[in-house]
Amino acid sequence: MRSFDVVPVIDIADLASADPAERQAVAKALGEAAREVGFLYVRGHGVPEALSAAVLDAARRVFDEPLERKQGWYIGRSMNHSGYVPEGEEVFADGKTDRKEAFDVGLDAPEGGAPMLGPNLWPDLPGFREPVAAYYAAMAGLARRMFRGFALALGLPEDHFDPHLARPPSQLRLIHYPYDPDAADARGIGAHTDYEFFTILRSTEPGLEVMNGEGRWIDVPPQPGAFVINIGDMLEAWTNGVFVATSHRVRKVAAERFSFPFFATCDYETVVEPHPRFVSPGRPAAYPPLVSGEHLYAQTRATFAYLKSRRGEAGGPAFGQAVRQAGA
Repeated sequence: MRSFDVVPVIDIADLASADPAERQAVAKALGEAAREVGFLYVRGHGVPEALSAAVLDAARRVFDEPLERKQGWYIGRSMNHSGYVPEGEEVFADGKTDRKEAFDVGLDAPEGGAPMLGPNLWPDLPGFREPVAAYYAAMAGLARRMFRGFALALGLPEDHFDPHLARPPSQLRLIHYPYDPDAADARGIGAHTDYEFFTILRSTEPGLEVMNGEGRWIDVPPQPGAFVINIGDMLEAWTNGVFVATSHRVRKVAAERFSFPFFATCDYETVVEPHPRFVSPGRPAAYPPLVSGEHLYAQTRATFAYLKSRRGEAGGPAFGQAVRQAGA
């Protein structure tokens, strides 16, 4: 990973082109960003701004409700880790909680079949379910396009990930950081990498920071009309470290902030291990095999209080350059 000062911006419109050369040109840029930075902005994604505005309005609606009413949609009542997440529910590895609330939405899978899969716990709140479900579907579609672009960037067949995307337990989070006049320049969520393959993010205010190759924190402010995408643990493992799960954190800011990360992953039973293309005598496999859904569930179980009380605390492998620089 190089010492970067800015996150690259890539127009991905040509991933939908009928011309393979145009798709490959976008993939080349994606590959460079994923190898050297682990973060990128994407434009030309085709997601209407009206839909992003609608999900922001839905988030305001749900978080404006009284706490007692929101607790009726508490995530601990769900079958698939969906619902309202009150302040203090999430406890991170350093034992700290973060001053935020969230509403989590997963793949609406009434048949269930595995942890993180099942029917969503939707609030009985007019104007919420329809735009949020539409936004989830749009993010899932964008994630499929990105999986194909990353496959091309890795020199793999464009449809390489397609067999693993039948019913992925990808998660959409609507996160609300309330106005806090005393929070300027204070640290929020600590350094971490995301559990899944990659994350697609929209937010309303600055605060996100990523760690560069020198260990310096670089601001990644929101750009109008763009999504931020970052590589996660499982794509780093799949590529044997060719793609980098870059450590990042959220700095607390005084302004009220909304953040909408979509954590894109593969099917629950997908075995994640270094692909043979990226393993050689000079580059031995550096990541043990893991099952995608089991890793996601273990990491989630280690963070959420309601899951700790059910199963006990557990976690999975640690990733990210912050961990490596600490000597882990």
